[in-house]
Amino acid sequence: MTPAFDIDALRAVIAGTDLGSFARAAVHLGRSQSAVSMQLKKLEQQAGTRLFVRKGRGLVPTEAGEAFVVYARRIVALNDEAAQALGAATPTATVRLGLPQDFFDDVMPATLTAFGRAHETVHVEVRAGENHAMAEEVRAGRLDAAIAFFRPGAPAEGALLCEMPMRWLANPDAAERLERSPLPLALFNHPCLFRQAALARLDQHGARWRAALTTPSLPGIWAALRSSLGVAVRTDHGRPADIACVQRDLGLPELPSVELRLLRGPNTSSPAGDLAECLRQETLERLARS
Repeated sequence: MTPAFDIDALRAVIAGTDLGSFARAAVHLGRSQSAVSMQLKKLEQQAGTRLFVRKGRGLVPTEAGEAFVVYARRIVALNDEAAQALGAATPTATVRLGLPQDFFDDVMPATLTAFGRAHETVHVEVRAGENHAMAEEVRAGRLDAAIAFFRPGAPAEGALLCEMPMRWLANPDAAERLERSPLPLALFNHPCLFRQAALARLDQHGARWRAALTTPSLPGIWAALRSSLGVAVRTDHGRPADIACVQRDLGLPELPSVELRLLRGPNTSSPAGDLAECLRQETLERLARS
């Protein structure tokens, strides 16, 4: 017989995957660890294969487990959608949104406002994930919708929203001091698409450089530029008014463009599908204004 997977057990699998710990999932769901362990064991028996294996102090999904989590999200989402449509009591649905920090001031609030009009009771998780990991988060079902930067010509993934030129940015009042060699750079932690583009261009032109500051925070980059610590590479979107493009002033090489793409998770039913559409529309509208 085809197994009938328990919805509560599927919720436990999703929570354990998202939180990175089934112990934390038990607390989050208000259950004991032993109860969650029993649910996981039953699911593995029904599936006829190992879904998770121990790694260090925790459990990580096997290849079958990764596929199972994707289906679990879809099953739970459809279950909750059906319950809501019939007026039955159901736990608050959760959708997950991912954006680069560049879009936190305009695209994020606009998307949440538009989505909230149609889904007042849905819980939204917002993540400012590292750009290089955003696509993997969407593929794994840990994000329902995201926008992320890609190199032009990168393997096709997601829907292209636009191309955005990269810029050399700095405090314009510090151009004379920054012109000295080696060029001081304010950089994101490795790996970073903008960091890689900057270093590649400088190396191609034989320009000397040094890392003046490294940070995982976009506000940290802006603070470094305001403090005249160095030059950074980013797009014009979200650029503070007191930061300027200094390519000509410093005689820096041309930079390539970067693609902004919309990524949709495997769960395309409402409300996850609606979140992705709101993100697409609001991103395009804000880009048109900038």
